[in-house]
Amino acid sequence: MPRTTRIFCVSTLYGAATLAAALDSDCFEDEDRALLLVFNNSTTPETTPAVDAMPGFEPLRDHFDDVLSWNEVIRPFHPGAWAPRADDVPLFERYLRLLWDLGDDDVELVLESIQVAPALTVAQLFPEAVIDVYADGLMSYGPTRNKLDPLIGTRVRRLLHLDLVPGLTPLLLTEFDVPAEVVPTGAFLKVMGELTSTVTDLPALPGNAALLLGQYLSALGILSPEEEEDLHVRMMRGAVERGHREIVFKPHPTAPARYSRALETEAAKLGVDLTVLDVPVLAEVLFEKTPPALVVGCFSTALFTASAFYGLPVARVGTVTLLDRLTPYQNSNRVPVVIADALLPDLAGGRGEDPIATDTLGALITAIGFAMQPQIYPGLRPAAERHLAAHLGPRTRRYFKRKRLTALGLPGGIPERLAFIPRNATARRVVRRARALRKAVRR
Repeated sequence: MPRTTRIFCVSTLYGAATLAAALDSDCFEDEDRALLLVFNNSTTPETTPAVDAMPGFEPLRDHFDDVLSWNEVIRPFHPGAWAPRADDVPLFERYLRLLWDLGDDDVELVLESIQVAPALTVAQLFPEAVIDVYADGLMSYGPTRNKLDPLIGTRVRRLLHLDLVPGLTPLLLTEFDVPAEVVPTGAFLKVMGELTSTVTDLPALPGNAALLLGQYLSALGILSPEEEEDLHVRMMRGAVERGHREIVFKPHPTAPARYSRALETEAAKLGVDLTVLDVPVLAEVLFEKTPPALVVGCFSTALFTASAFYGLPVARVGTVTLLDRLTPYQNSNRVPVVIADALLPDLAGGRGEDPIATDTLGALITAIGFAMQPQIYPGLRPAAERHLAAHLGPRTRRYFKRKRLTALGLPGGIPERLAFIPRNATARRVVRRARALRKAVRR
């Protein structure tokens, strides 16, 4: 019988820790050979450390027989941009089998973000391989972002995920009836403890501080650089208003240095001590080494590991603005932002909003998932209609766009008797003339 080689693909240290926890929990049957294939998806991978070069990786290395680099294989192309032509797939598969000494092995793949390159590319290059998908964050609770080729989707056996939102089941890949399986929290915490013990080059951090998490949202085109700087300043001001005088800022590894300088200026004005963490470590390392008194962020996954796994107080800021800014409506960040907005307390307080109950949250995410991807999940329409008819109100209105609800004929859109107006050529012509006249008058 041919031997079995399982290829685990990762782009983040958090994902690698998740896989290590899954392996320690016997989520995978024994294979003859386990390879870790590293993707460096940063904008400039030449200047950004890959997963296997980050502090804390060494304890994870022992879970695999070898560590490979996808960037080395396809250099000089970027992992997020390169894909083979369909006619070249057999040639590249033979090349990879030779390069990685796979021979005639039965190959199994363990992938993240299967909807896009490079994970999708690897799935295409091994067309006979069965696939397991694992979730690296909150996006798995939302819908599959692109319509996936059935030749890929039907090969997926299950979705492995951390229980970041207890009681909430991922929507990802359910169009292919892929079952979700939880990676035990205890195993993940054990891995994080081992990882943390090897990180020795952290600066001295104050205890009982407020930890601010940067996400570099301007790189995603969600906020402008100036707006993101202001978001960080709001984080600091909110933490100070809550009584915190020691602030630690963990910037995104690829964020510009000016974000830190803006916070340094604000810290001087407020008279508080600011420590900027310039070592590329996971936030969970800080939770283990020097637990903060408060964790502040926008919709970072680390907010949920802090709350659900480490029992730390957390607060969100900026989610209302982001919900308005995310475009198109199908933007895959929408569900993570909604979950943060629905479950976590607002840093500023005073909004008088209670968290949304988990059982209601599941129905809400189903409705949002249908609104985001109605062609992929047509069967969710009845559930979406029921939820919107019963629960659409001041607390949840910001999770939906009236234009989107109208286009899909869902409750909360423009009333049916007026729905013809956006599609009526005469009405649109009158509106254009009115706008032109208004501009002329202003001149």
